[in-house]
Amino acid sequence: MPAHALFREEDIRFDVDVDPVIAALEKILPDEGLVVHEAGRRAYECDGLAAYKQLPLLVAIPETVEQIQGVLKCCHEAGVPVVTRGSGTSLSGGSLPHPQGLLLALGKFNKIIEIDAERRIARVQPGVRNLAITEAAAPHGLYYAPDPSSQIACSIGGNVGENAGGVHCLKYGLTVNNVLAVKVLTMEGELTTIGSEALDSPGLDLLALMHGSEGMLGVVVEVTLKLLPNPLTKQVLMASFNDVEQGGHAVAAIIARGIIPAGLEMMDGAAIQAAEDFVKAGYDTAAAAILICELDGSDAEVADQQKAVEACLRDHGASRIQVAQDDNERARFWAGRKAAFPAVGRISPDYYCMDGTIPRKQLAYVLKRISEISATHNLETVNVFHAGDGNLHPLILFDGNQPGQLEAAEAVGSAILQLCVEVGGTVTGEHGVGLEKINEMCVQFATAEINQFHAIKAAFDERGLLNPGKAIPTLNRCAEFGRLHVHNGELPHPELERL
Repeated sequence: MPAHALFREEDIRFDVDVDPVIAALEKILPDEGLVVHEAGRRAYECDGLAAYKQLPLLVAIPETVEQIQGVLKCCHEAGVPVVTRGSGTSLSGGSLPHPQGLLLALGKFNKIIEIDAERRIARVQPGVRNLAITEAAAPHGLYYAPDPSSQIACSIGGNVGENAGGVHCLKYGLTVNNVLAVKVLTMEGELTTIGSEALDSPGLDLLALMHGSEGMLGVVVEVTLKLLPNPLTKQVLMASFNDVEQGGHAVAAIIARGIIPAGLEMMDGAAIQAAEDFVKAGYDTAAAAILICELDGSDAEVADQQKAVEACLRDHGASRIQVAQDDNERARFWAGRKAAFPAVGRISPDYYCMDGTIPRKQLAYVLKRISEISATHNLETVNVFHAGDGNLHPLILFDGNQPGQLEAAEAVGSAILQLCVEVGGTVTGEHGVGLEKINEMCVQFATAEINQFHAIKAAFDERGLLNPGKAIPTLNRCAEFGRLHVHNGELPHPELERL
């Protein structure tokens, strides 16, 4: 296991007497709702970042909100850490179990409570799959906008925890922009509603705070989502480029023209070939990069934008422009992009998927530097990304059976994330921090900022039992990583550093 993926000694500070906890939980949970034996717990030892594995002490599988409350109260009293897990598709180790903790599996909370077509809202349990919401809303001419590539499997609770996006987040926003309210249980088992079904609610914007909090502030048990009407018209263009940097400049030109496409995605040559071999999407495999642009709106609006986009593409060196002729071809263009990750999995024993965000104007430069960084470690990187909003997903290819290759992939990933910060970006766009990027948080944020993160965490979870050791680095970790920023000569308050 990679060294930085291990929980640090300061994070494993819980002294748990497990037998009384088991006895108490057996009274709360249904039959087979508590997994104690190792074989059963082994199924939960990792999430989508399978390189990092950790066996949980216990696994709870509740079926009602009252049972979740009971579990949380029991764990709070006994000082047992709790890690919440939905579909387990996290790519940052966000739902990696704690070695002395309980894994709270919410897979049975998979019901759509309500679709209200008149108000254009959906109320769902946290285990509902992202795509299932659009499928349920489709008969009403509605859909749910955020669409991560894992939408056939990922769950809404996890989408809130990581503030997930997807190929259409450029125009329609991330999860936070499409959620009206959440019902949340605190670590003490108190149920509260954050947000409302109105456009806004009074007080501090705690709803935004819950998004991207990675299960560290509370356990989401219900989500109220916005639904959108299906666009009148959609059109998809696909442009080929002989140079990746040309494609990057074309992206910047489209946005500078004042056009906000529904989706604007790019793939480099290696990703094109892998996706075409897998999906047969009709991609130009001779291209160094392709850019997929989806426009939506009224007929006249889409027609005008299509002309402007085609002009931008030609002006920046597009060697070929394809326009989808019908819905089937439009779906095929997107199918290759949506299947890019599994497609790359067919050409490499392993890959390490990164997630950073940069200013669009830096796209061409950063793509060039990613290639150079990968070459220094003798690894290949395949690039698939949300070009419109600068959210990069470099896939670093390696063979975990070869000594040192996983560590080399981690080094490449860390260098890419630090590059993102260097050019004015951030270490994550939609995958969260988890354990994967916790060191790089020390590069992104100064000491005072990290202290404030810990203070917010303490306000919600005073004992630090919810998903400990994730997302927010301690100052000790930053000092060891060599990136401790001390402001005005002041070190952190000891009560904050304890968290």
